[in-house]
Amino acid sequence: MPSTAPTPEQIFHRVVDGVSRLMAGDVTRVELLTQLYAQPTHVVHPLLHGYAPLTSHADMRRHFAEAAQRAGQFSFRAEAIRIHRTTDPEVIIAEFTYCGTGSAAPLAAHCIFVWRVRDGLIVEARDYIDYAAFARAAGRSTA
Repeated sequence: MPSTAPTPEQIFHRVVDGVSRLMAGDVTRVELLTQLYAQPTHVVHPLLHGYAPLTSHADMRRHFAEAAQRAGQFSFRAEAIRIHRTTDPEVIIAEFTYCGTGSAAPLAAHCIFVWRVRDGLIVEARDYIDYAAFARAAGRSTA
């Protein structure tokens, strides 16, 4: 019997759409985004130095709630999306750019996500995000 769980690509689109809506002020997205991750999960942001891995729903909820506190500073959506499938059907690599506006400047933040999605839930993620682009768009120094 074929699986009815969402594909890794479908989960990716739900996450980037949810993050865009969250940053536009839709705080209901905190819980919806949290539920896209397995319990336990393992999410790292290698370019965000000193940021501990997120390993539980509580961690994910806190992560998205912190993002919601910055709602209104940015308006963006994922563009130029390229999904790379791997020989492992659970793993995808997504390249894209968050494009839009910040409170001080335009935003173009390049991203690469490497995810393992099992049974429709993210069990492992490495999110490489150009955080300096977000800082510039918000008018903060990147030095």
